[in-house]
Amino acid sequence: MGFGEFDSDANAPQVTGPTSSAKIVVAGGFGSGKTTMVGAISEIDPLTTEAMMTEASVGHDDTSATPNKTTTTVAMDFGRISLDSDLVLYVFGTPGQHRFWFMWDDLAVGAIGAVVLVDTRRLADAFPSIDFFENRKLPYVVAINCFDRLLHHQIEDVRHALTIAPSVPIMACDARERESAKQVLISVVQHAIAHDTALRAG
Repeated sequence: MGFGEFDSDANAPQVTGPTSSAKIVVAGGFGSGKTTMVGAISEIDPLTTEAMMTEASVGHDDTSATPNKTTTTVAMDFGRISLDSDLVLYVFGTPGQHRFWFMWDDLAVGAIGAVVLVDTRRLADAFPSIDFFENRKLPYVVAINCFDRLLHHQIEDVRHALTIAPSVPIMACDARERESAKQVLISVVQHAIAHDTALRAG
């Protein structure tokens, strides 16, 4: 299974003209790979608000699928990537735990679209993110994070389990790999453009 074949330079592209920017939000359940994805794609040192997990999280954060996880995002992650010489994306990762959801509205302000990062070992954790974006009519794509580089379920089976409309893009990715994460962001931009075009058409 391929995770995206995009040509990219290790350095940020040289800007030769007017540059447009857009904001994308990366959401998902606790431990789904949001911080990893933002860090993988960012061409600048990503801003993270990781804090050590303490005994206070026991009973609240399910680490059964991620036993080696020792930190958690308590506010947001932030990164930047230039998709072209005239388009810069600012990427904001949300905190995954329920007790930090009050921050999501602020992080979503001004976004053109979003990524819902899914861990199929804990599929139900994706529902709050999906409901959040659907309720706010913000276009989103679903990215299945293949932690071991294997897709354990057919994409259409995941779509059915999450009751996602056929119009919503869904794809496999590896949040650790820059090109794979970049493909997801390109899909968000394309979906947002199509969504906006459909709205304008009435």
